[in-house]
Amino acid sequence: MASTPACARRRAIRLASVVPPSKRTRIMANSPAAPWLIIIGLGEDGMAGLPAARQTELANAELIFGGPRHLALINAGDRGCPWPVPFSIDPVLAARGRKVVVLASGDPFWFGAGTRLAANLSPEEWIAHPAPSTFSLAASRLGWALEHVACIALHAAPFERLKPVLHSKGRIICLIRDGSAVGSLAKWLTEQGFGSSTLHIMEALGGPQERIRTVICQQFAYTDVRAPVAVALTLCGPAGLSRASGLPDNTFLHDGQITKRPIRALTLSTLAPRPGDLLWDIGAGSGSISLEWCLASGQAIAVEPRADRAANIRASASALGLEPVIQVVEGRAPQILHDLPTPDAVFIGGGASSAMLEYVWENVPSGTRIVANGVTLETEALLATWYGHKGGDLLRIELANAAPLGTMQGWIPARPIVQWNIVR
Repeated sequence: MASTPACARRRAIRLASVVPPSKRTRIMANSPAAPWLIIIGLGEDGMAGLPAARQTELANAELIFGGPRHLALINAGDRGCPWPVPFSIDPVLAARGRKVVVLASGDPFWFGAGTRLAANLSPEEWIAHPAPSTFSLAASRLGWALEHVACIALHAAPFERLKPVLHSKGRIICLIRDGSAVGSLAKWLTEQGFGSSTLHIMEALGGPQERIRTVICQQFAYTDVRAPVAVALTLCGPAGLSRASGLPDNTFLHDGQITKRPIRALTLSTLAPRPGDLLWDIGAGSGSISLEWCLASGQAIAVEPRADRAANIRASASALGLEPVIQVVEGRAPQILHDLPTPDAVFIGGGASSAMLEYVWENVPSGTRIVANGVTLETEALLATWYGHKGGDLLRIELANAAPLGTMQGWIPARPIVQWNIVR
């Protein structure tokens, strides 16, 4: 059966801001109408760092949107429009048709306002002129190869967002909310076992007030750190989370209802996570499958009928920094599945039934990967029947663990698992 490319058939998951496919590629063509919105990347050197063409665009603008710092750097005066708090692009959209400039730090499309604006406008309405990003400036000061550095925005996110990239010898550049947050980050890293890491405090990069200081995290004692500030980290500490499937069971909060590590590794291998793919994890239990799927750069919706287990999944997602890419839905499938975004893969780990399989089969598109695990005789018979009708692969997994047997050791077999998988 021919499969439809995922990017052409998947509706965007509501957990993250995703640019529609039609706007991901800007078609450069001559147009009689000039864009009404110009997005300019601004550095800490203000007007002095802008070429003449950008200065002319600013001079001709009726309205200039930006943070107070940006507006002050270019002396916007009465034309300056500070971003509302909480942040919203609505005032810019309301000015459609006027000559508008939006100022953003460095590259507007790297943790900047550019992405949200472009997602709400037609390509011919805007044009962008990026400047070097904070990440580029930081890497250039330290001589780091930026392609080997994790670049994270923490100005509006918890420190747990770093969890997936914390590992010994790693390098990270972070955007930080303000000066006081740098000390809080150093304390948090120390609590995670990374107190021996090297912390580069990088203030006002690219401007006349630029300052860079270096300290070991656990020795941090500065009280005069000023915004705008970024930090660069050379990590020294624990090994961190493995990138392979099958993390230790205690990585996740659970009540014993968890797909155990060896079975989870086999299941995730069969599900085959890919960056940006969306998983339905039906009967999620501890959520270990969907959480590991997200650690592999996917997105997931964990469907779980029990409120206490749903709370465990949310707690694990928070601890692992995965909240933006996982949604926990409380309710029973298949009824609860009706309004969910279309998945790229489906895992049925609990509550498999004829009605469940019928719904999934009839409502997911061609090319969707489906994996179902069963431990009871009834579920085994059900999966064998579907294998007989639809094909795919049927696997019986039998494992045993060594344990004391008198004065010696013997094998304690686990309950066998039957796994059916197929590409719809």
